[in-house]
Amino acid sequence: MDGSSRPCHSSKSALFVILAAVFIFLSKLIPLLMFPLGLSMLLLLVALIWRRGRRLAIALALIILWLGSSRYVAYTLVRSLESRYPPANAPQAAAIVILGGGTRGSDPPRPITEVNEAGDRLLYGAKLYHDGAADVILVTGGSIEWLTPEGISPEASDMLAFMDLVGVPPEAVWTEARSRNTYENALYSRQMLAEAGIDEIILVTSAMHMPRSVPLFEAQGLRVIPAPTDFLVSDAEWRHLWRGGPIGTVINLMPDAEYLAYTARALKEYIGLFVYSLRGWM
Repeated sequence: MDGSSRPCHSSKSALFVILAAVFIFLSKLIPLLMFPLGLSMLLLLVALIWRRGRRLAIALALIILWLGSSRYVAYTLVRSLESRYPPANAPQAAAIVILGGGTRGSDPPRPITEVNEAGDRLLYGAKLYHDGAADVILVTGGSIEWLTPEGISPEASDMLAFMDLVGVPPEAVWTEARSRNTYENALYSRQMLAEAGIDEIILVTSAMHMPRSVPLFEAQGLRVIPAPTDFLVSDAEWRHLWRGGPIGTVINLMPDAEYLAYTARALKEYIGLFVYSLRGWM
């Protein structure tokens, strides 16, 4: 009986791995087609194929690109996410958890591990540690095989290297290098924290990412103190957006690639909130 049950268990495990890989792939692909740039490209493709609806498809593509790259639209979407969790005031917990997404690996020609726009996560997490907010930092971030070049270490390894650069001792940093998305960040981090008897954390990630991150970690049974950073829109910038006068209004309505990226990032979070809720992860 034991021998006959193993193939069935093995088949179920293999199926689970395949389904998980398919979900990860679709979760990366589908949003690209729903962002302003990808959706506009689809509409232009429709215009090439569907002659009768060509003008409508082109008009819709232009409107989507224009709105998506407008400062008004981008700031409104970003602000709607970033304003949900205000910065923490002198937080204290057993551990600081820093989500990945803020590093570039030290593979040549880079001389060291570098940070990108979201690198504030690492800087702020290190500051909290030095301020005495917690005795331990858990950095979480793995890699996706078909997105990561061969020979490149998981992101958690780069985060560990950066923590050393900013003076956090290696013995104070735990690494979780299996996760491929935010849900797995929460799942695998909770497993490591549970082994150490920790159930309360300071969660550090980008402010726009926090509305998705907090419920995921809370769903794992953790008490979460949000410590958002990497704010794209400050209070002063938000107020100025609506008080810029006629010249400012015209400039803010003009398409800008930076604001197109802001819009895409905000839409990614809303899509993630919707999909993760459907999956029952939040």
